[in-house]
Amino acid sequence: MPGTWQRVKAVFQAKTNKALDRVEDPRETLDLSYEKQLEQLTKIRRSVADVATARKRIELQATSLKEQAEKLQTQAKAALEQGNEPLAREALSRRATLATQLSDLETQHQSIGEQETKLIDTMHVLETQIESFRSKKETLKATYTAAEAQTKVGEAVTGISTSMGDAGLAMQRAEDKIATMQARAGAIDDLIASGALTDLTTPTDDIQRQLDLAATTSSVDAELAALKAQLGTTTPPAIEAEEVKE
Repeated sequence: MPGTWQRVKAVFQAKTNKALDRVEDPRETLDLSYEKQLEQLTKIRRSVADVATARKRIELQATSLKEQAEKLQTQAKAALEQGNEPLAREALSRRATLATQLSDLETQHQSIGEQETKLIDTMHVLETQIESFRSKKETLKATYTAAEAQTKVGEAVTGISTSMGDAGLAMQRAEDKIATMQARAGAIDDLIASGALTDLTTPTDDIQRQLDLAATTSSVDAELAALKAQLGTTTPPAIEAEEVKE
């Protein structure tokens, strides 16, 4: 079961990553990462400020203790001058206590100073890294934007090419259809001219057709007579009559 669960988890993670890749904008991801780094830098700067404040507080406290110690030294000296040795001893005892406190403060001051120095060094390193990341981020964003624009142009060109191809096919079909219609119209004109079809746009009655046929026959007879005259041949009337009867 553990192995099966791991495989299911891996498959689910892979599908999730693919879904994120489809909707994720690298520019937004880079900006978000940059903002998080700035947040970390801000936290370190606050830590540096807090440590510096603590160091300054110790310094002020040490200064106060030193002033008190000097005052006790003066008071001890004055007490001795007045012959009051116990009072002088008490003043010096308190001064010794202050000296111990000052020693502790100096130790704390040194430790805090070292911590402050490390934080400042870390802050400077992080500032350098963030600035480098910012520069690379802007370069990557510009590159991605250019690639995105180029992709959109390519897709647009592809779409135009497809449209042009479709338009070319439509034009070819139109030309073929026009050629077919023109050929059909020409064939109908030929049939009408040969008399195989009647041209309904020029209505004629039976008498007109007979007159047209008689005129055509007369013209043919005239041409035949002219040819016979040229050849010097004539056809006997009896034969012509028999031919007519037949």
